[in-house]
Amino acid sequence: MNVLHFVQAFFGDGAHWHGQDAIPTRVTEHLLYSLEALAVAAAIGLPVGLVTGHYGRGGNALALIATAARALPSFGLLVLMFTWLGFGQLPVMIPLVALAVPPILVTSYEAIRSLDPSPVDAARGMGMSEARVLVQVELPVALPLVLSGLRTAAVQIVSTATIAAYVGFGGLGRYIIDGLYQKDYEKVVGGATLVAGMALATLLVFWAVSRFAVSPGVRRGG
Repeated sequence: MNVLHFVQAFFGDGAHWHGQDAIPTRVTEHLLYSLEALAVAAAIGLPVGLVTGHYGRGGNALALIATAARALPSFGLLVLMFTWLGFGQLPVMIPLVALAVPPILVTSYEAIRSLDPSPVDAARGMGMSEARVLVQVELPVALPLVLSGLRTAAVQIVSTATIAAYVGFGGLGRYIIDGLYQKDYEKVVGGATLVAGMALATLLVFWAVSRFAVSPGVRRGG
């Protein structure tokens, strides 16, 4: 039996579309975990990266933090947090946020640092405050690169949120973990297919956001 057969059997089974273990239920759970982790990571990484890039200080420290965070094994951190904090959603969120913060942090910093300084100097010469320079001058031009960092983080979260199933939570990882335990490879392949599909859907969402959020002039310049 090949992979395609497993995929067809999984999605063709009506039992996977109804009840607590239904595909829509697991997709919704996975999406909620992913959105929550991305929101927390963006709330941490974006302000720090943008402000640090604006003032041009702390780049080496950011690189060191990002490198250290990327070296953390998500599953190992999950087990450690679960052992330390006990059952709950927080032990699941910590590894996902730790995974997502580095690309957001580093990319937002580099997005601001790589801008042409001439418009920024002109804005300051017009008397604009530093906050307005960052939000109204720098951020719109840096937005494509900032969005690319968010996109990378989102895809990593979606792909890794399956670890929630290891500590009893839901999401698409439930199919993979339960399928391996039950030796039900149809369920394993179906769950992996859904995760891959959600990752591709995430890329499409960010492509659409960039088309609407980034001004045509910036897109052409890029």
